[in-house]
Amino acid sequence: MPLATFVEEILRKLSMEKYIVLKDGVRVKYDESGQGPAMILMHGWGCKGSTVQSIANIAAEQHRVYNLDLPGFGDSSEPPTVWGVEDYVAMLEDFVAKVGIEDPIILGHSFGGRVGILYSSRHKVDKLVLVDAAGVKPRRSLRYYLKVYTFKAGKMLTRIALGRKKAAERIERMRQKKGSADYAAASPMMRSILTKVVNEDLKAVMPSIQAPTLLIWGENDTATPLRDAKIMERLIPDAGLVSFPGCGHYSFLDNPYQFAAVLRSFINK
Repeated sequence: MPLATFVEEILRKLSMEKYIVLKDGVRVKYDESGQGPAMILMHGWGCKGSTVQSIANIAAEQHRVYNLDLPGFGDSSEPPTVWGVEDYVAMLEDFVAKVGIEDPIILGHSFGGRVGILYSSRHKVDKLVLVDAAGVKPRRSLRYYLKVYTFKAGKMLTRIALGRKKAAERIERMRQKKGSADYAAASPMMRSILTKVVNEDLKAVMPSIQAPTLLIWGENDTATPLRDAKIMERLIPDAGLVSFPGCGHYSFLDNPYQFAAVLRSFINK
C-alpha cells in the first residue's frame, strides 16, 4: 500500500463518525477530526463526505473539521419535503447551534458551495472557501429549452396514449435517456430537490458576504464553468480566485498537491 494511502486510512480511522438529528427530524451523519478552530466541509451533489475526505485530512492538520453528509446523501436521511437552498441553510444553522460551533471556516464544493454562499451571507464566518461551487444560475441555450419542452410534451402524450400507470415506465426510460446523470441517479424526492436548487440564483446575496473568500476552480470545469467563478470574484467583496489549468469540476482531485498548498496557505494564516 502506498504511504499516502496508508496515512489517509489511518487518519480516517482516527476520525470520529457521529450522527445528529436536526430540523424536521433529519438525521445527519458527520465525521469530526483534528484540533483547533472549527471548519465545516460540505460536498457536492451526488457525493458524500468521503468525497472530500482528502480536503478534510489537509484541514485537520490545524483545525477541528466537521465533514458532513448533507441530507439526502451518504448516510444522512433524505429531507421529508422538497428542500431548497434555504432549507439546507436552516439545517446548517441548526447543526452549528447544536454542536456549539462559533465563527467556522466554511468550505463547499459544487452544491455544498450553494449552501456555503447563502449561509455566509447571513452569518459571521472566519473564512469561506468555494471549490468549483454552484450558485450562479446556468446560462440556458435555445437547444436546452427545446429539449425540456419536448420532454414535457412527450410525457403528456405518453400519459394520454397509455394511461398514467403504463406510461410511468416509458417516461422513466425517457428520463434516463434525456436527463442528466445526477437526475437519473437520484431518488424521486432528490430529483425534485435538484430541479428546485439548480434554478436558484445566489448572485444577489454574494455582496453581503463579509468573510475573506477563496475561490478554487478547474479551468476545464463544465458543470460550474470558470465564468461563474469570475462572477463570484466580482460580487463577493473580499474574494480571490485561483484556477488550475487542465482540471475539471473536481479540481481538488485533479491537482491535489497544488490544491493542498493553496488551501493550507489560506486557512492556516
